Amino acid sequence: MDIRKLQRLAVDALEDVKAKDIRVFNTTRLTELFDRVIVASGTSNRQTRSLASSVVEKVKGAGGTVLSVEGTEAGEWVLVDLGDIVVHIMQPAAREYYALEEIWGGKPVRVKLAEPARGRLPA
Repeated sequence: MDIRKLQRLAVDALEDVKAKDIRVFNTTRLTELFDRVIVASGTSNRQTRSLASSVVEKVKGAGGTVLSVEGTEAGEWVLVDLGDIVVHIMQPAAREYYALEEIWGGKPVRVKLAEPARGRLPA
Protein backbone atom coordinates (compact mmCIF):
# COMPACT_ATOMS: atom_id res chain seq x y z
CA MET A 1 0.00 0.00 0.00
CA ASP A 2 1.23 3.49 -0.84
CA ILE A 3 2.80 5.22 2.19
CA ARG A 4 0.59 8.31 1.81
CA LYS A 5 -2.57 6.20 1.71
CA LEU A 6 -1.47 4.19 4.75
CA GLN A 7 -0.56 7.39 6.60
CA ARG A 8 -3.96 8.92 5.76
CA LEU A 9 -5.78 5.79 6.96
CA ALA A 10 -3.91 5.83 10.28
CA VAL A 11 -4.44 9.55 10.88
CA ASP A 12 -8.13 9.32 9.96
CA ALA A 13 -8.57 6.35 12.31
CA LEU A 14 -6.97 8.32 15.14
CA GLU A 15 -9.14 11.35 14.45
CA ASP A 16 -12.28 9.17 14.38
CA VAL A 17 -11.71 8.32 18.06
CA LYS A 18 -10.62 11.87 18.99
CA ALA A 19 -6.87 11.39 19.45
CA LYS A 20 -5.05 14.44 20.76
CA ASP A 21 -1.91 16.09 19.37
CA ILE A 22 -1.33 13.84 16.34
CA ARG A 23 2.16 14.21 14.88
CA VAL A 24 3.65 12.46 11.83
CA PHE A 25 7.41 12.18 11.24
CA ASN A 26 9.39 11.09 8.19
CA THR A 27 12.05 8.66 9.42
CA THR A 28 13.51 7.52 6.08
CA ARG A 29 16.87 9.17 6.82
CA LEU A 30 16.99 7.93 10.41
CA THR A 31 16.26 4.22 10.00
CA GLU A 32 15.67 1.63 7.32
CA LEU A 33 13.08 -0.17 9.46
CA PHE A 34 10.13 2.12 8.70
CA ASP A 35 9.34 5.33 6.83
CA ARG A 36 6.98 7.12 9.22
CA VAL A 37 6.32 7.44 12.93
CA ILE A 38 2.94 8.68 14.07
CA VAL A 39 2.57 9.80 17.69
CA ALA A 40 -0.82 10.58 19.24
CA SER A 41 -2.25 10.94 22.72
CA GLY A 42 -5.27 9.37 24.36
CA THR A 43 -6.82 10.58 27.59
CA SER A 44 -7.28 7.19 29.26
CA ASN A 45 -6.30 3.52 29.00
CA ARG A 46 -9.65 2.82 27.39
CA GLN A 47 -9.17 5.52 24.78
CA THR A 48 -5.61 4.45 23.87
CA ARG A 49 -6.90 0.91 23.31
CA SER A 50 -9.82 2.25 21.25
CA LEU A 51 -7.49 4.40 19.17
CA ALA A 52 -5.28 1.39 18.42
CA SER A 53 -8.32 -0.71 17.56
CA SER A 54 -9.55 2.01 15.20
CA VAL A 55 -6.20 2.08 13.38
CA VAL A 56 -6.16 -1.72 13.06
CA GLU A 57 -9.74 -1.90 11.77
CA LYS A 58 -9.32 0.93 9.25
CA VAL A 59 -6.04 -0.41 7.85
CA LYS A 60 -7.28 -4.00 7.61
CA GLY A 61 -10.56 -2.78 6.11
CA ALA A 62 -8.60 -1.10 3.32
CA GLY A 63 -6.63 -4.27 2.63
CA GLY A 64 -3.50 -3.23 4.56
CA THR A 65 -1.42 -5.36 6.88
CA VAL A 66 -1.01 -4.94 10.63
CA LEU A 67 2.19 -6.67 11.74
CA SER A 68 1.63 -6.37 15.49
CA VAL A 69 -0.05 -4.47 18.29
CA GLU A 70 1.73 -4.13 21.64
CA GLY A 71 0.73 -2.61 24.98
CA THR A 72 -3.03 -3.08 24.92
CA GLU A 73 -3.03 -4.78 28.31
CA ALA A 74 -1.94 -1.70 30.24
CA GLY A 75 -3.05 0.92 27.73
CA GLU A 76 -0.48 3.51 28.81
CA TRP A 77 1.43 3.19 25.52
CA VAL A 78 0.07 1.17 22.63
CA LEU A 79 2.20 0.55 19.56
CA VAL A 80 0.68 -0.45 16.22
CA ASP A 81 3.21 -1.73 13.68
CA LEU A 82 1.97 -1.25 10.11
CA GLY A 83 5.32 -2.12 8.53
CA ASP A 84 6.23 1.16 6.82
CA ILE A 85 4.53 3.13 9.62
CA VAL A 86 4.75 2.70 13.38
CA VAL A 87 1.94 4.31 15.37
CA HIS A 88 2.57 5.20 19.03
CA ILE A 89 -0.57 5.97 21.04
CA MET A 90 0.33 7.25 24.48
CA GLN A 91 -1.19 8.83 27.51
CA PRO A 92 0.17 12.35 28.08
CA ALA A 93 2.44 11.45 31.03
CA ALA A 94 4.11 8.62 29.11
CA ARG A 95 4.41 10.78 26.01
CA GLU A 96 6.09 13.55 27.95
CA TYR A 97 8.43 11.13 29.76
CA TYR A 98 9.60 9.21 26.66
CA ALA A 99 9.70 12.30 24.39
CA LEU A 100 9.49 10.38 21.11
CA GLU A 101 9.25 13.66 19.20
CA GLU A 102 12.84 14.38 20.23
CA ILE A 103 13.99 11.03 18.84
CA TRP A 104 11.96 10.89 15.61
CA GLY A 105 10.93 14.52 15.19
CA GLY A 106 13.72 15.69 12.91
CA LYS A 107 11.48 15.86 9.85
CA PRO A 108 7.78 16.39 10.53
CA VAL A 109 5.32 15.57 7.77
CA ARG A 110 2.60 18.07 6.98
CA VAL A 111 -0.70 16.27 7.38
CA LYS A 112 -4.11 17.88 7.07
CA LEU A 113 -5.98 17.17 10.29
CA ALA A 114 -9.71 17.48 10.80
CA GLU A 115 -10.75 20.84 12.12
CA PRO A 116 -12.67 20.99 15.42
CA ALA A 117 -16.42 21.26 14.98
CA ARG A 118 -17.62 24.85 14.82
CA GLY A 119 -19.25 26.15 17.96
CA ARG A 120 -17.35 23.70 20.17
CA LEU A 121 -14.34 24.62 22.22
CA PRO A 122 -11.33 22.29 21.99
CA ALA A 123 -11.00 19.97 24.97
